[in-house]
Amino acid sequence: MEKEVVLAKTTKDKIIEYITYFFIYSFLGWLIETIYAVFVHGYFVKRGFLFGPICPIYGFGAVLLLLATKKLYKKPFLKFLIATVAFTLFEYMVSFLLEMLFGLRWWDYSNDFLNIQGRVSLLYSIVWGVIGLLLLENLHPYIQTKIQKLTKGNTTYILRIVCLICTGLIIADTVFSAIKYLS
Repeated sequence: MEKEVVLAKTTKDKIIEYITYFFIYSFLGWLIETIYAVFVHGYFVKRGFLFGPICPIYGFGAVLLLLATKKLYKKPFLKFLIATVAFTLFEYMVSFLLEMLFGLRWWDYSNDFLNIQGRVSLLYSIVWGVIGLLLLENLHPYIQTKIQKLTKGNTTYILRIVCLICTGLIIADTVFSAIKYLS
């Protein structure tokens, strides 16, 4: 009986850890998009679907990549290939769904070489592969260490509360954003 409780706690802690990663990478994705847009346009441009400073496509993509490459130690080229293919497929699906649901396009690669319906392109697929590899090899190990240090002891409870609040906020933001785009 005691083993089950320990396993359940470990599973809960892992779920909270991945939810935390989702929010961190969603925010970092929004930040990268915003900085990129400032360089391209010369001024601030609101990026993403949501009102808040978060792009869930990056959070979901990062978590999916972390889970898909969990056992690929010291295989950077394979990680690059998985990131390239996974992010390209994910970007295509999200573009298709957003356009189907809201009739809008948040990005368009129609002018890029070897694009598919303007939703994905060879250039950005390679960029996503490089970003995925940098995430897996450099950024995530650093963030993972910081999160694991933070979640030792009583701070796990605080992290759960923060994740719950952030989840509530993103649900509300998603609802209000969807209403905005459907109007």
